[in-house]
Amino acid sequence: MPLTRTADLMTAARAAGEAVAAFNVITLEHAEAIAAGAEAAGTPAVLQISENAVRFHGGDLAPLAAATAAVARASSARLALHLDHVESPGLLHAASAHDFTSVMFDASKLPYGDNVKATAAAVRWGHERGIWVEAELGRIGGKTGDAHTPGVRTDPAEAAAYVADTGVDALAVAVGSTHAMTERTATLDHTLITALRTAAGVPLVLHGSSGVPDAELRRAVTAGMTKINVGTALNTAYTTAVRAYLAAHPATVDPRRYLVPAREAMAEVVARFLRVVSPC
Repeated sequence: MPLTRTADLMTAARAAGEAVAAFNVITLEHAEAIAAGAEAAGTPAVLQISENAVRFHGGDLAPLAAATAAVARASSARLALHLDHVESPGLLHAASAHDFTSVMFDASKLPYGDNVKATAAAVRWGHERGIWVEAELGRIGGKTGDAHTPGVRTDPAEAAAYVADTGVDALAVAVGSTHAMTERTATLDHTLITALRTAAGVPLVLHGSSGVPDAELRRAVTAGMTKINVGTALNTAYTTAVRAYLAAHPATVDPRRYLVPAREAMAEVVARFLRVVSPC
């Protein structure tokens, strides 16, 4: 199936009061698992490649992007490609050459004024090429800071000003989730999500969703989240399956033996998250 535009998935999900789940791709098995999970759930999804993943592959976006796009096109599910947490202008500018219809430009580490200036420039560049641009305001945590501290969460008034000054198409906000959580114990500020939805006027994005329980995710979607990012949950399933297989078969040296259950485990996680955030 031809690749789907992220913007089209987001528009449809927002109109239906649902969300689009976006899953991190690190290896080919990740991409295959996301496609399989979306097919099993009968739901669209976004395959996203982060700057960290590109760095892991030697800094060259092309091979992983090409493989991910090929998997997406071969799938019967509606799938989009997204470039995530991009800080490097060079990587941002590579997006249009590699089938990405959306980019998350991450200037959140910069002082507010510098964040606005850099993000506005990225948005102008993206819109000239038909690329949908997401940005981040507030410290989501798991990489720097602690998003469970109320003082680092996204302020609605600041969010409104930020969207107006940058022209972003979607906004990742800090409302209580944290990157890289391996236990699903996060509690979100749903009142803040509702206030941000009203103030920002653009789709909201929840990063760090692996640590958020199903009930909290459903409430977050109802409150106003439109894109749900999942990464660590896939890695946990992958690694757990590999460890279990090698513990049971310690003499194994062929990686295909343990990558099959790893891929299947990730596909199950993908399907479960999709059924939670977009049950129809």
